Amino acid sequence: MELYPLADESMGVRSMALGVVTPDAAILLDAGVSLAPRRFGLPPHPLEFQAAREARERITRFAECCDVVTVSHYHLDHYTPSFTSFYEWSSREVFEKTYGGKLVLVKKTDSTISFNQRRRAAAFLRDLRELGSRAVEADGERFALGKTAVDVLGPYPHGSAGPMGSVLAFMVRYGRTRVVYAPDVQGPVDDQAAEELAALTPTLLIVGGPPLYLEGVKVDPESVERGLRNLVFLAKVARLVVSHHTLRDSEWRARLAEKGAESVLTYTELAGVEEKLLEARRRELY
Repeated sequence: MELYPLADESMGVRSMALGVVTPDAAILLDAGVSLAPRRFGLPPHPLEFQAAREARERITRFAECCDVVTVSHYHLDHYTPSFTSFYEWSSREVFEKTYGGKLVLVKKTDSTISFNQRRRAAAFLRDLRELGSRAVEADGERFALGKTAVDVLGPYPHGSAGPMGSVLAFMVRYGRTRVVYAPDVQGPVDDQAAEELAALTPTLLIVGGPPLYLEGVKVDPESVERGLRNLVFLAKVARLVVSHHTLRDSEWRARLAEKGAESVLTYTELAGVEEKLLEARRRELY
């Protein structure tokens, strides 16, 4: 099994896009990319727009040769919309290249997602139908692709249980290799989610970490601490890649080291490229 880290905060954008290739299939996990319209009171720096363009190009190249694309939930950094936006570096053409002819494993549009997500999902699923792509509500399902299996996990809370709703996680299995991908669980904050992820005994576990930059602002400190505690727990039971919200804070490594999670990896380390925490450094860039 080969992994292709395509985009995340360590690469300068909001994303967790990951390519997985086995002898049977190529799977694109969450083909989204986005930039924060405002951070520190500032718009994205030109270097961030450049990173978004490059990330989108990597995602599109991989998408054109893949078989399956996932949508864990309907935030714009986790799927490709059909509208034109420089923040998502999206367009109708990009949408068609990403999803045309694919099996698209999507989150159910039920009460486990927010109203805004249901509204986005309605437009997205309509566009997929017009494109002729096959969209399957994947919650709790298992998909066989030759000797490769994709298990759909959760849904798990998007951070703390509440209005943000829930997200899907995915496990790709081939032979004895198990790659578990758990976006936006924020640690996870939810203790049961952490226990379930650990029980899968993954070869590699990729987790969206807690939002340190929102602590005490939009997220209560207790939730962030619980997310950190569960992240440390998971780092002890699996080879762990931390991604997404955590890397929007330039001091994230020191914070994790304080808790005993010094050995976690990032997308850039998996890919062997230079780390670019652009959003976290937006004030410095200006």
